[in-house]
Amino acid sequence: MSKFPRTDVGGLSLSRMIVGTNWFLGFSHCTPSKDKLIKDVAGTRKAIADILEVFFKAGVDTVMGLIDREPLMDAVRDAEDRTGVKAIFVSTPGIPVNRETPVKGFDIGEVKRVVEKNAQLGAAFCLPHQSTTDLMVDRCTREVRKMDEVCRVIRQYDMIPGLSTHMPESIIYSDETGLDVETYISIYNAMGFLMQIEVDWISNVIRNAKKPVMTIKPMASGQIRPFQALNFVWNTLRPIDMVTVGTMTPDEAKELIDMSLSILDQRESTVKLQETRSKSSVKNG
Repeated sequence: MSKFPRTDVGGLSLSRMIVGTNWFLGFSHCTPSKDKLIKDVAGTRKAIADILEVFFKAGVDTVMGLIDREPLMDAVRDAEDRTGVKAIFVSTPGIPVNRETPVKGFDIGEVKRVVEKNAQLGAAFCLPHQSTTDLMVDRCTREVRKMDEVCRVIRQYDMIPGLSTHMPESIIYSDETGLDVETYISIYNAMGFLMQIEVDWISNVIRNAKKPVMTIKPMASGQIRPFQALNFVWNTLRPIDMVTVGTMTPDEAKELIDMSLSILDQRESTVKLQETRSKSSVKNG
């Protein structure tokens, strides 16, 4: 298997496929029973390490999410030991916001506490989570209020700043105001799952972003089949942009990697078609 293509973000080389952690931590965007299933199947240290080993061996060395959640970090270290690959962490911490923050600014002491913790865990990137970023978006003044304070602290701890957002305005206003960020995280999938405006509009926002975009939820948390989902994102993103995927097994990881490489190489995938009795009439004799 060939190594996965890479891109440059803030002077650092990243794999264009990113390993998402929702399927390790139990965030299904579906039901509590699905959350439990995820954690039962893919939430142990060994299960996570087995999946990460597949990604790392394929050159997919970038991991995104809540890196302080157990047993994720131990699993990452196990996979690093098995493969000799050093993971690149894109951390998405939450930073407390209250009704006074948009005017008076963030509690810098609290910002430093959160950022320092992520730096100590080895994060290369720090992108405040949507639950922080999007609360600070001001559509009247066309800015992400007070986020420059957070970016300065992130730089002080030698991490690369960016924004994680569900709002397309975050990307547009940050670009317009020259906010010191090197990348964005944005939802992007063919069905518009969790997206605030139409898919073609989000595609336009991403294509016109001044910095590379890390897209998330390409399979709409399992609601779009991988073939449709991956063909859509890889064929509509720029070469500088990235796609974040989540899997529950090593075999699923292998499939997503192979499908993605076949799309990028414009060749037929080696992943076998899933068969059922109803397809017997369309099989070659």
